[in-house]
Amino acid sequence: MKKHIAHIALLVDDYDKAIHFFVEKLNFVLVENTLLEEGKRWVLISPSKSNEFSLLLAKADGEEQQKAIGNQSGGRVFLFLKTDDFTRDYNNLVANNIKIIREPINQEYGTVAVFEDLYGNQWDLIQPK
Repeated sequence: MKKHIAHIALLVDDYDKAIHFFVEKLNFVLVENTLLEEGKRWVLISPSKSNEFSLLLAKADGEEQQKAIGNQSGGRVFLFLKTDDFTRDYNNLVANNIKIIREPINQEYGTVAVFEDLYGNQWDLIQPK
């Protein structure tokens, strides 16, 4: 049996604001945006059209979830965005005023920079060697 992780939930405070950030600024693809009961939505975004993996934008429900927005990993890098063209994607981050936490460096495993999404979650942008 073949298994893979299909989605991971990313807590957000507003669906449309999060969609705008990921689609317009990070060039992700909006895979699905379906209205559910009680104003909830099933919103999937993916870094590419392959759709092997996507983020589920989950609107925080309640005080505890609100507190976790932007800190789902306790301040560590939370998500890793692999690219085939580091320069292109890094320049896109800069052009869209995305906060860079750590400037690009070359490591044994590839080139990497750390950036924040609109909520403060840290991401690695990485191009493997």
